[in-house]
Amino acid sequence: MLSDKSRPVVEATLPVVGQHIEEIANRFYAHMFAAHPEFQDGLFNRGNQAEGSQPKALAGSVAVFASTLLAQPGRVPDRLLTRIAHKHASLGLKPELYPIVRDHLMWAIGDVLGDAVTPEVAAAWDEVYWLMAYALIHQERGLYSARGVTADRVWRQWRVAGKIPETPDVVGFVMRRIDDRPVKTSLPGQYVSVNLLMPDGVHQPRQYSLTRADDGEHRFFAVKRVRGGGKPDGEVSNLLHDKVGVGDELTISVPYGDVVLDDSGRPVVFVSAGIGITPMAGMLSHLVAAGSSLRVTMLHADADEQSFPLRRQIADDLARMPGSELHLWYENGERSQLPATSVSSGMLDVSQIGLPDRAVYYLCGPLPFLQAVRSRLIDRGVAARDIQYEVFGPDLWQADTD
Repeated sequence: MLSDKSRPVVEATLPVVGQHIEEIANRFYAHMFAAHPEFQDGLFNRGNQAEGSQPKALAGSVAVFASTLLAQPGRVPDRLLTRIAHKHASLGLKPELYPIVRDHLMWAIGDVLGDAVTPEVAAAWDEVYWLMAYALIHQERGLYSARGVTADRVWRQWRVAGKIPETPDVVGFVMRRIDDRPVKTSLPGQYVSVNLLMPDGVHQPRQYSLTRADDGEHRFFAVKRVRGGGKPDGEVSNLLHDKVGVGDELTISVPYGDVVLDDSGRPVVFVSAGIGITPMAGMLSHLVAAGSSLRVTMLHADADEQSFPLRRQIADDLARMPGSELHLWYENGERSQLPATSVSSGMLDVSQIGLPDRAVYYLCGPLPFLQAVRSRLIDRGVAARDIQYEVFGPDLWQADTD
């Protein structure tokens, strides 16, 4: 917890720091990358930097952490830290980075707030930073240990054993270890990072959910082509679609991810939109592989059936789960050849479906979709603790509302 000396200082300055925290984050990244351009090679997602989501996530995380220290002494925002730690571990982030981040973050605070940052104020916020940093370092150390790796050994070389068109914009990848060593089991719902060499010689990492249970030899993930729509197209997704083929090598991390399937034996409800189906497919595949008899209800929204990724895999797996249901919503109509329980037009509406008692819920899709679905579920009496969600990219929601 914060020291008695720092608490009143952080409490007094949090409003002004919070008011300028996004500008501080932007200055921080610019200053750090100017001093350490090597950090942009294989560690930071420059797409997130360019669109501003990474600075916003950092800013929100620091503000939430400081606010929690003040409002609930002795407690930290565990969910927020766990999500960050898993992302860091999937990139092989090392403890030695934290002092460097500290130096540039404190510079940015002083640069933005000027004379308001007295030595007393600087010391108090330095304490906030190190409380957060050591909490993350501790979690990341545990995550590396649990996988039997160090930060230097997170990455492995894999070969593309298969490339399967799922939709016009989604391709499934089947990966095999180059050294043919057995593939350690992932947890249902986890992801891997792919570190890809770009045409300009810089490596760029991206996370992709595992879409099938491990078979001891392969990893499976799917990549959606990111179309910019007036902004730059996704550089990694398009390169994976257009240039990477069967037989090519990719650098892939060991699996991480904090949103994993609950093993309590309670009914499961999956709610997804678009490419958000991928972690749900992975969880469902794990259930089938384990011979589970859990009741599974899947709700999925897409533009139309041809845009629904992994639809055949989903339908086949659900057919093996007694009592399972598949409810679909298509924006462009109700036509479906899948053996669905119901097919509706328009936007996904959980109020149209009878939900099982005592269920646990897993959500994945665009942030507005997640917020709307979660609100509807809570309105129906679902406890917040029974709702987990996965979001692709920096978690701007949790950094704002943990």
